[in-house]
Amino acid sequence: MKNTIFKGCGTALITPFATDGVDFPALEKLIRFQLSEGVDALIVCGTTGEPATMSAEEKEAVIKFVIKKVKKRVPVIAGAGSNSTDATVKAAINAEAWGADAVLIVTPYYNKCTQGGLVAHFNAVADAINIPIIAYNVPGRTNVNLLPATFRKLAEHKNIVAIKEASGNMEQISETARLCEGLADVYSGDDGIIVPIMSVGGQGVISVASNVIPRYMHDLTAAWLQGDTAKARDMQLKVLPLIKALFAEVNPIPVKKASEIMGLTNGLVRLPLTELSSENTAVLAELLKQF
Repeated sequence: MKNTIFKGCGTALITPFATDGVDFPALEKLIRFQLSEGVDALIVCGTTGEPATMSAEEKEAVIKFVIKKVKKRVPVIAGAGSNSTDATVKAAINAEAWGADAVLIVTPYYNKCTQGGLVAHFNAVADAINIPIIAYNVPGRTNVNLLPATFRKLAEHKNIVAIKEASGNMEQISETARLCEGLADVYSGDDGIIVPIMSVGGQGVISVASNVIPRYMHDLTAAWLQGDTAKARDMQLKVLPLIKALFAEVNPIPVKKASEIMGLTNGLVRLPLTELSSENTAVLAELLKQF
């Protein structure tokens, strides 16, 4: 088995915005909160970080800022994917140069490439860098599904060490885990099915919910890893209503509102994302009180 980047809960970190750019004081506050609550990794400029509406300069500044503030206390994984292989390669090279511990590479969106295209794309990135890659499968956003047999081929590359599975298809995820056992790790990309994925060999979760309940999500994954499966199951079931509220509208709209309710950020999202509805905000606020 290749070296595991992290076990447990990695937070898909939101990017706090000001009206004129990134809100770096709020970002530092978020980092301190995450580390004090025991998260096992930080993922920067992934989907939850809204990189699609950030400039290249903003993404560079945010990744560098998080790396500097974390100081190697946990792995920092930089989102570097796009629908251009050339742009992805360049972003991954930059992330490595800036000190990222790994990169998260989403399947190319919009182009609708073949499975052979996925193999060529990921291998091109892996050949260009010396840090590990987590492949990110989220077909609901990209319209491309990284199939188990395809990821099995990718897992033969020394730098492709894990997959973040957000297809929501447990049969597919189980098949990926079966084919890649001993070759690559599997992380849940959905907060609602962490325990099911860990039950087939997953190492943890790249979590949205842990932006606001990091200790709880860390403890949930730690319970499973320590063999207390009953506790992990109970925690998974207890948190499901909050997870539902955190995905009542497109991520990261609800989790940014939750961070505002908690006083962590101002909750700003960038168009075309819009503010959470008043009805969903009321439900979310009530559920947050329970945690």
